Amino acid sequence: MVLKALKAVFGTKNDREIKKYFKRVEQINSLEKKYEALDDEALKTEFAQLKDKVLNNEKSLDALLNDVFAIVREVGKRTLNMRHFDVQLIGGMVLHEGKIAEMKTGEGKTLVATLAVVLNAMSGKGVHIVTVNDYLAKRDAEQMSAIYNFLGFSVGVVLSNQNSDLAHKQAYECDITYGTNNEFGFDYLRDNMKFSKSEKVQREHNFVIVDEVDSILIDEARTPLIISGPTNRTLDGYIKANEVAKQMKKAKEVLPPNKPEGDFVVDEKNRNILITEEGIAKAEKLFGVENLYSLDNAILAHQLDQALKAHNLFEKDVHYVLRHNEVVIVDEFTGRLSEGRRFSEGLHQALEAKEGVKIQEESQTLADITFQNYFRMYEKLAGMTGTAQTEASEFSQIYKLDVISIPTNIAIKRQDKDDLIYKSMNEKFKAVIEEIKKANSKGQPVLVGTASIERSELLHALLVKEKIPHYVLNAKNHEQEALIIADAGKKGAVTIATNMAGRGVDIKIDDEVRSLGGLYIIGTERHESRRIDNQLRGRSGRQGDPGISRFYLSLEDNLLRIFGGDRIKSIMEKIGIKEGESIESGIVTRAVENAQKKVENLHFESRKHLLEYDDVANEQRKTIYKYRNELLDEDYDIRAKISQNITEYVQKIINETMLNANDSVEFENLKQRILYECSTELDEKDFKDLSLVEITDRLVEILENSYNAKMQNIQSTELRHIERILYLQVLDKVWREHLYQMDILKTGIGLRGYNQKDPLVEYKKESYNLFLELVERIKFDSIKLLFSVQFNDENVENLEQKANKENEKILQNSIQMGANEDELGKAEFKKVPRNAPCPCGSGKKFKECHGKSGPKQGILA
Repeated sequence: MVLKALKAVFGTKNDREIKKYFKRVEQINSLEKKYEALDDEALKTEFAQLKDKVLNNEKSLDALLNDVFAIVREVGKRTLNMRHFDVQLIGGMVLHEGKIAEMKTGEGKTLVATLAVVLNAMSGKGVHIVTVNDYLAKRDAEQMSAIYNFLGFSVGVVLSNQNSDLAHKQAYECDITYGTNNEFGFDYLRDNMKFSKSEKVQREHNFVIVDEVDSILIDEARTPLIISGPTNRTLDGYIKANEVAKQMKKAKEVLPPNKPEGDFVVDEKNRNILITEEGIAKAEKLFGVENLYSLDNAILAHQLDQALKAHNLFEKDVHYVLRHNEVVIVDEFTGRLSEGRRFSEGLHQALEAKEGVKIQEESQTLADITFQNYFRMYEKLAGMTGTAQTEASEFSQIYKLDVISIPTNIAIKRQDKDDLIYKSMNEKFKAVIEEIKKANSKGQPVLVGTASIERSELLHALLVKEKIPHYVLNAKNHEQEALIIADAGKKGAVTIATNMAGRGVDIKIDDEVRSLGGLYIIGTERHESRRIDNQLRGRSGRQGDPGISRFYLSLEDNLLRIFGGDRIKSIMEKIGIKEGESIESGIVTRAVENAQKKVENLHFESRKHLLEYDDVANEQRKTIYKYRNELLDEDYDIRAKISQNITEYVQKIINETMLNANDSVEFENLKQRILYECSTELDEKDFKDLSLVEITDRLVEILENSYNAKMQNIQSTELRHIERILYLQVLDKVWREHLYQMDILKTGIGLRGYNQKDPLVEYKKESYNLFLELVERIKFDSIKLLFSVQFNDENVENLEQKANKENEKILQNSIQMGANEDELGKAEFKKVPRNAPCPCGSGKKFKECHGKSGPKQGILA
């Protein structure tokens, strides 16, 4: 009560921020007549002078904000016939400050961005604008380039269908670059697999504005960007696990402390499967193993878990569809088919086994990054959307981003009616059809939002039966999608959209439709996220237009059934609701929103969990990528690094061949190791009567001389280039193997919880040890390669071209279908039995040492 009273007197924090912004808006408005009086050339000259002050460090961007915003507004009037509203100026200030501007649909966010973009592009470091799809990136760049070009800025667009690195490089070299989150992220990963700086396409990460920021940084943040290749594991286990899963019995839900009767329990809230003791015993019998959860059978337990999820948590035509005998993911937030994406950790293979289609090979990670860690690399990150306040705490915790809600230019007139709740789904859809008929009969346009493709098809069939003309948005083509959405406000239009496809496109209405009440939004189901519902509602009522929105729900809807149905059901029973009747109440609407909050919290924990693990890997990634960039630098002293590595290598070899009894060196073992690994003969006479320190120094000297003799016929500049390329190849190969080990570690680390250990703490320990091994392997494997490689008069240019060509093959194959290792270069190892002692003298079996399996990539891997 006290808090409410204080807010009533002093306003919210957001209100106080808006008041500050409006004071600066007045200052910008006072400059309008000044710049209106200038002709085009004078206006350009004025801006160029301001830009020079920034480049010469005479003025800061903040100091020039008023003038620059006033100039951009004037240019907008002259080139686009658009004058920035006062609230749009506030949006520009919010973006410039590195915050999220929450602006309702139809408030002109695309135009708002031009203000912050121009101001920050003056630094010459480049500005990136991220959109949700290629169509919007291209459209926004084309529309707003009139402003940018007038002021002397170049504009580029990064599109997914551009197969040329040159096209991407040219786009990034522009002052302003538009593109999608996926392309920006993948370009970053691909850049860190290149063999020369000139091959990289991106430059520094300066300032980025993320359009539809909630969609990109929240909804899509649960899935990292991954460049992957095959694991070469057998796929038979998924077929067997699928057969076992079909024979297991689902337990009915019972309250503790009673035990469920059955083989497994489906936890729909957390989307998990819990196998009972009876289920474990049954699975062990069906698999023919003694202990399903032993280390030897861990993969079987994992495959069974995924098979049970595939059968009990993932529905065809809801979570995925079958297309050309392939399992294609349906994006849960947009309803679009996610071509090329696959569920991770074997779930996709389990779905393929369930549907009886060809099981595609599992993949291993070659390079990966989460959207969280990619976008946090920028010096300044900002975003804009119509729906961000519901996730304000996550934006603050994960991205250090504040959300500022900006008032609309004209007050919203849309009527947001309370939800109508029915007992069954059939009753609900009958009511929806009747409401559509009623609105359509008078010509009022209707936009119907559904939660899945399955529901869209059901509604489509019912409308066909009633002979009501309509469009169904399946979002297969972004451009077609935008055109359909743009026409959704025409008189008599009925449009069905799954999970509000067509974001970023305005639905405009004419005066006749305004007189009919505006666009009518009907939601057929509440989404797990309140933001998706708000996005649907926000399609109506732009710029003060009239409109109506209402959601039709049933007790059989997934959200109510799992999270909030019992309370609502008891209310309906007390009231005595009959078939076909509904209840409409603010209490019920709030109960639904509470259910949504529970799901949102679960999703937040999921994203936070992903980020906690990726933060561990991210520190390693940053270290490796930083060192990799140093290697690409022409001024890097690679020869000094090799000398250091030779010294460390010798110390390691001496330690491994030392006898505990008298600290002397077993020379024959040492001789065999050096011959096998460095192709260098040792003479025992050279080491006779030397101390351990002297033996070390002598061996370093011999290897240095041997290396110099081998490379003496190569010019010094060429030699440095060769050393750098080969060193990079070793680094990339070992890094990929490290990611492979990290994937395996992450898959099984959760089991540590059963031993009363924190899986995250254990993951940090284990991954740190793996990283130490990685660093050591980079050093020593590079020495072995440099000593053993034979050039056969191959020049440096061909070597670099071949290296880049092989890497390009990995990139092309992996993103589209997974790299084909059979086509890549492989190391030529001697044919040693896998269980025989390794010839290197390490004392390990060959399969655990130089015959270790894992990803092998590159021309000299």
